[in-house]
Amino acid sequence: MATGSGGGMETSGSGDIVRTLHLLWDMGPRPSRGPKPGLSLDRIVEAAVRVADAEGLEAVSMRRLSTELGTGTMSLYRYVPGKGELLDLMLDRVQRTDDDPSAHGGDWRSALETLGRESLALYQRHPWLLKANQSRPVLGPSAIDGMEKVISRIRPMGLSDPELISAIIMIDSYVIGAARTQVHAQEAERRTGLTDTEFWAAQAPVLEKIMASGRYPVMASLSEDTFGPEFDHFEFGLQRILDGLATLVDSRGASAGDSGRRPGA
Repeated sequence: MATGSGGGMETSGSGDIVRTLHLLWDMGPRPSRGPKPGLSLDRIVEAAVRVADAEGLEAVSMRRLSTELGTGTMSLYRYVPGKGELLDLMLDRVQRTDDDPSAHGGDWRSALETLGRESLALYQRHPWLLKANQSRPVLGPSAIDGMEKVISRIRPMGLSDPELISAIIMIDSYVIGAARTQVHAQEAERRTGLTDTEFWAAQAPVLEKIMASGRYPVMASLSEDTFGPEFDHFEFGLQRILDGLATLVDSRGASAGDSGRRPGA
């Protein structure tokens, strides 16, 4: 359940919400025969995702999709009313998974670890998701399937239902920040032509003199590998979040045990 926000973004739910839900859940009428053999809503959504993956969300338009699919722009409107509705279909499409919930073992912590890692991988595959404001998502089958799987696995935490949702939001918000940092670094490399190593190497001579000046003794004392690429900042942060949740879960379990004891026992 992604929750990105910010100005200048495409916004989930900006189209006809009822019409979008009908399309997501296959509840409304669809053209019985397309103007072009093989044209379908699925093909339109898949083409939109391909364009967004390659060129960004801003490149997706009905005109561009008509070119990709080799059909007239007006033909597409027989399947989807506009870009607002199309965005919600794209968001649900990329969250689609073939995972069998019974195939996942482990406890609540492993479930949230999996959620964090798979969510990061999703943003890496589809960086344009960071440009979509999903603070008010239109819930399609992929989104609800995903929530059903995660909640069923973390229910044993013993938290209230709102707290379970808050735990998921906590992980998702952390992932969005980490994904944005990674995507921005990749974008900086593309635009400048400098790798991360080359960028910092260019600053090294000046920074070494500054550190040798004695003005920043704490910074100068840091180990050489402090800012190295070997340290997995994402995994470190994810585990610390889970450690915090484990403390809460343990305290709830201890409180439940105390309340169940007989006086004087």
